[in-house]
Amino acid sequence: MTRITSKELPLRSHTERVLSDYFSSLNGHRPARLYDMVLREVEEPLLRAVLDYSDGNQSRAAVILGITRTTLRKKLRTLGLAN
Repeated sequence: MTRITSKELPLRSHTERVLSDYFSSLNGHRPARLYDMVLREVEEPLLRAVLDYSDGNQSRAAVILGITRTTLRKKLRTLGLAN
């Protein structure tokens, strides 16, 4: 089995760096509900980027994301991104 390094997974290494920077900036404060916060911060730019990549084609974007088109449309409405 070949081991994949973080160097080969740029998204993972960027995420690790950003989280490390976030923890460094807390100045001793303890974060709360970090999981929910990260998902809220990442979901909108993720959907925007995938929709841009798929030229606005929601069916193609849903396939790329691994979710149904219905779920994608619901998320877009919730985030105020629906046309």
